[in-house]
Amino acid sequence: MVEQEISNLLVGVRFSHPAQNIFIELLQKFYCLLNYKWKYRCKNWNKGGPVCKLEKSYCDARAVLSKFRRGVVACGFENHAPFFFEEYHILMEPFDKAQGKPLAARIRPKKIEDVVGQEHLVGVGKPLRVAVEKKHKFSFILWGPPGTGKTTVARIYARALDAELFELSAVSAGKDDIRKIVEKKVEKPKVLFLDEIHRFNKSQQDFLLPYVENGELTLIGATTENPSFEIISPLLSRCRVFVLEPLSKEALHAIVKSTKVKIKKDALDWLLGYASGDARKALGMIEGAMSLYGEVTVETLDKALESPHLRYDKKGEEHYDTISAFIKSMRASQSDAAMYYLARMVEAGEDPLFIARRMVVFASEDVGLAQPTALVVANAVFRSCETIGYPECAINLAHGVAYLAAAKKNRSAYNALRAAQEDVRTFGNLPIPKKIRNPVTKLMKELDYGKGYEKYDKESYLPDKINKKKYLK
Repeated sequence: MVEQEISNLLVGVRFSHPAQNIFIELLQKFYCLLNYKWKYRCKNWNKGGPVCKLEKSYCDARAVLSKFRRGVVACGFENHAPFFFEEYHILMEPFDKAQGKPLAARIRPKKIEDVVGQEHLVGVGKPLRVAVEKKHKFSFILWGPPGTGKTTVARIYARALDAELFELSAVSAGKDDIRKIVEKKVEKPKVLFLDEIHRFNKSQQDFLLPYVENGELTLIGATTENPSFEIISPLLSRCRVFVLEPLSKEALHAIVKSTKVKIKKDALDWLLGYASGDARKALGMIEGAMSLYGEVTVETLDKALESPHLRYDKKGEEHYDTISAFIKSMRASQSDAAMYYLARMVEAGEDPLFIARRMVVFASEDVGLAQPTALVVANAVFRSCETIGYPECAINLAHGVAYLAAAKKNRSAYNALRAAQEDVRTFGNLPIPKKIRNPVTKLMKELDYGKGYEKYDKESYLPDKINKKKYLK
C-alpha cells in the first residue's frame, strides 16, 4: 500500500540527485508513522488516549521529517508533495502540544495565502503577497501593534526565498550576535528577523547598516514604535516600511475558529473585545483558560486573566495596564504607587527608554507650568537611561519618578493645545490677520501685509473668526 502511494506520487518526477534512494526510504518511513498515527487515533478517538504513548513515534517522526524536508528541496520535489506539509502539521500537533509549544505557534500560518487579516499587504496583488510569490529580495520594516502577524510574515517571506532565517530579539541581542551571523558560512541567502528593532541603539544600528547595504543580510525588522523616530535614517532609507493594522473582529474570529476549541458566543464576544485586535492575546487567553480550567467560558476567561500563571507580556495587555497605572499614580502624586509600578516594569525587563519617554511626556503634559524644571529632570533621566542602561539606570528612573510624583501639577498647556487642535480640525486653516503676515515682496506690502504691526500689541492675533478664544487658562 505504502509503496503504491509513493509510486503514484513519483509519476513524472525525474531524479538526478544521489539522495533519491534515501529520499524514497524516508518517504516510506513517513507513511508508516502516519498510518500508525491514524490507526491509534481511530482506536482511541473517544477515549482521549494519552499522547505519551505516542511520544517515541513522534520523536522518530520528527527526526525522519527533518531529513525528509531537506530531501524535498534537494530533489526538487516541492510541487509534487503538497499533501506532506498538511499531514506533517496534523501528525505533529499532539506532540507539539505535549512538548509545551504555545497555541499561537502551533497554528501559525505557513503560507502567505493562509495569513488572516492585513489584506492591504497580503491580499492578491498586494506588496508582500507579490514579494513572496515572485521571491523579491529586499529589506523591510514591519510596523504595527502586537499580535498582528509580524513574525508570521517574516518567516513566510524567508521560506519563500529559500533563505537561512536568523531570528534575534533586540532586547537581548547585540553586535556580537550580528557578527556571528555574518561570519557563519551558509550557501543560502541570509535573512535576519530582528524583533523589537527599536530597542537597538544608534551604535548597534550603525553596526548593522553596512551588512544591509551590501546585501550580506536581508533585514526584516519588527517594531511597535514609529520607525521614523526609532530607526536611524541611513538604515531606514534602505528598507521599505509596511504598516500592519490591528486585526478586525472578523479576522480574530477566523483565527480563534482555527484553534478548533469550543467557545460559546458570549465567551467569544468577550474574548474578541478583550483582545482588541491582538491575535496573540486572544490565543493566550484561550490557552490559559483551557490549561487551567479545561474549558473556555466567560467565567474561565475572567479567572485566567487574574491568574498568576499568566506571565507579564511586554507586548501584551499587562504592558499597557502597568504603564497606565504608573502614569496615573504619578498624576495623583501617589509616590509609593508610582514607585511600585516602576519596580514591576524594571523587574520584568521593560525597556528603560520606553519608561523614560513616558516620563518626558508626563513632565510637560501633567506638571507643565507648575514646575517647568520637571521637563529638564525628565530629559536628564532619559539621557541617563540612554547612556548607562540597566541595571544602574533603574536608580535614575526612581529619582525621576520621585521628583515628578511630588511635583505640583498643571495641565493648562496640554489642554490649550488640545482645544486649539480641535478648532483647527473644525474650521480648517483660517486666514491669518494681515498685520502679522510677513511682507517679503512689494506686492505683499501693497496688500497691507504687516501693516499696523506692533511688537507688544494687545489686540488678538488669532484669525478673525476665533479671535475671542482663550486656550490657555
